[in-house]
Amino acid sequence: MEEEIRKYRMEHDSIGEKEVPEDAYYGIQTLRAYENFYITGLKMHPELINSVAQIKKAAAITNFEVGELDKKIATAIVRACDEIISGKLHDQFIVDPIQGGAGTSLNMNANEVIANRAIEILGGKKGDYKLVNPNDHVNFGQSTNDVFPSCGKMAALKLLDHAQNELKRLEKALMDKAEEFDSVLKMGRTQLQDAVPIRLGQEFHAYASAIKRDIRRFENAKDEIKSLNLGGTAIGTGLNADVQYFKRVVKNMSTLTGQDLIQSYDMIDATQNLDNYASVSGIVKNCAINLSKMSNDLRLMSSGPRTGFGEINLPAKQNGSSIMPGKVNPVIPEVVNQVAFNIIGNDVTIAMAAEAGQLELNAFEPIIFYNLFQSIETLTFAVSTLIDNCIVGITANKEHCRKMVENSIGIITAICPYVGYEAASNIAKEALRTGRSVRDLILEKKLMDMELLKTVLNPYTMTEPGIPGRDPMAKLRD
Repeated sequence: MEEEIRKYRMEHDSIGEKEVPEDAYYGIQTLRAYENFYITGLKMHPELINSVAQIKKAAAITNFEVGELDKKIATAIVRACDEIISGKLHDQFIVDPIQGGAGTSLNMNANEVIANRAIEILGGKKGDYKLVNPNDHVNFGQSTNDVFPSCGKMAALKLLDHAQNELKRLEKALMDKAEEFDSVLKMGRTQLQDAVPIRLGQEFHAYASAIKRDIRRFENAKDEIKSLNLGGTAIGTGLNADVQYFKRVVKNMSTLTGQDLIQSYDMIDATQNLDNYASVSGIVKNCAINLSKMSNDLRLMSSGPRTGFGEINLPAKQNGSSIMPGKVNPVIPEVVNQVAFNIIGNDVTIAMAAEAGQLELNAFEPIIFYNLFQSIETLTFAVSTLIDNCIVGITANKEHCRKMVENSIGIITAICPYVGYEAASNIAKEALRTGRSVRDLILEKKLMDMELLKTVLNPYTMTEPGIPGRDPMAKLRD
């Protein structure tokens, strides 16, 4: 069977002429970018493609409203954009996410795909740019320098929404565990050494509180990037954008997307400076740090199961070894740790790129978007698997936890107010030397009676403010 011969059309740009596959919706400038920037081997993020199509749609509608675009052409452009937003033609966005040119390659990729599809809608053939021109019609009143930052912010907003929803699920799962484990007394540890007792439920409540802060921070992150420089064109001055277009385009974007978008107060600042992306990345990084710390704790508390802490059991998700039968590893917390490490590295890249801008433009948004989108999305997936494959299935070894508390000298701290620091210290030393429990030594030495000792060592009295066993109102009554 003979291989099908691919046909080409000839296109030209300011560099020269080039053959473009006849069936391609992209054009010559996209093809040059594809050849110049084979960096990751990946395609643009789908949300970025949808967002740039939304911008082109809003621009076409606005340019028609202000009399700068023919109705027939504007309608064809809008229809082409709607198809892209619905998921069609994404395979025609072929430029690499890491690219030189401050995002011009993506902008032209969008302009060419939309123009060629609009040409088809009007009954023409791809490449007949007299009908619909990528620059003169699809890109009218725009520049890469206001389109690319704006579509990046819109894509990030969508991804942050998804991440925030998963974080809310995680907070609830942790609060459920906090309630379930409220009566499980275990040893608290500082610097990995026995400290004083704590309830397992209190630990999970603390994790939930940290995640609750992250959820609030994600709301702040979204506020950081709801301000667009769309309409500012090349450097924020708005050159070649109709005055009414300048005033209307972001409002139309807000209506089309359902997002509460606003135009930047200082368009030149918004075109020059990318500190808002660095701020968003920092918020994502902070969340990753909290998730990683929690994962460290889960791995420690579940270590063993016979020779480690063994306080909790993580769900067994897969075999842990190719050589050791029966070994099960904490694979879900481990993957969350690794996602966090990567996010922290991405944050460094984003900070360096945000700093590297010069004068009226920062050319390094492509690497910022690539890393920021990866950070938000991998965090979302990591949280999802942490909830479903770990948190909800955790069980507590309640009796083992209780025995470790009783065998620990950490409970001597609760005894100290009754027997004094020096006597408590001597009991602690004897308990360590002999292996006997603090409870038995205190009763043997008749330092406290059984009833008072039971009250003092009650799980709730040892894990709440106050002196265990002492009526908090007694001194006030006296």
